Amino acid sequence: MTNKLGPPQDIGFIGLGNMGAPMAHLLVQAGYRLHVADKSDDAVRAFAAQHAGTAAPDLAVMGTACAVVITMLPNGNIVRDVLLGAGGVADGLGAGAIVIDMSSSSAVGTRRLHEELARRDIQLIDAPVSGGVKKAVDGTLAIMAGGAEQAVKFCEPLLQVMGKVFYTGIPGSGHAMKALNNYLSAASLASACEAVMAGSRFGLDPALMVEILNVSSGRSNSTESKFPLYILKRQFNSGFAVGLLAKDLGLAREIAEATATPATLMQACAELWESAEARLGFSADHTEYMKYLEKLVEE
Repeated sequence: MTNKLGPPQDIGFIGLGNMGAPMAHLLVQAGYRLHVADKSDDAVRAFAAQHAGTAAPDLAVMGTACAVVITMLPNGNIVRDVLLGAGGVADGLGAGAIVIDMSSSSAVGTRRLHEELARRDIQLIDAPVSGGVKKAVDGTLAIMAGGAEQAVKFCEPLLQVMGKVFYTGIPGSGHAMKALNNYLSAASLASACEAVMAGSRFGLDPALMVEILNVSSGRSNSTESKFPLYILKRQFNSGFAVGLLAKDLGLAREIAEATATPATLMQACAELWESAEARLGFSADHTEYMKYLEKLVEE
């Protein structure tokens, strides 16, 4: 495997949600021939209307048509079913094919999936992303790629259309990095919301607090981006669900357990976000954590 994966190669893309659709759009713009699938027929029809001739008739046929297939799905269990379930993609993939899982999946589960696909002579790259919908649209995502280095290098031209690629090493390492990153993101957002609420109830102006935090040691992505764009404006439309972040915290906790790493704060943070999901609902935007705190105050 010495060549680079450039256009106009045929690429399978499964998952046309908030993140997947703009990522797939960028690949079409770059000249790749996409074969797309999603559990929502409406999502496939909408994408196919914009990019004629891209809807895959079924998953196995997609595998037959493509040497590389990307998954961008809610969790690793769905990824496994799409690949290895009855009529799944792997039934059509040939020897030497590559699957790129860009979902937020279990790092432990990814190691098992890597072994199962290897028995079919299919390579797996775990390449989850960070940056949210805005960076998915802009093509500036951070892409954390684990797996065989040669396979990652082969797929780099494809991945670079969607963002900056960081090679993380062994299979599962990309998913581990993403889960641990999202733990830190969740912890910083929860702590920032608590701090700003406490300051506001004391008499401080929230916007002034955020301005001061952003030139002080308490600054974070939450204070620099999420507060100005979504929370202070009370728009709460970042495009990332509370339930997905709570799921990612469970994946981070799984890594800590698998490596016998102390995780006292991680456990507390996971429980906080599980409670927020229960109160707000799975699909609420994760920036609505401030609303969760407000509900606690009301009670």
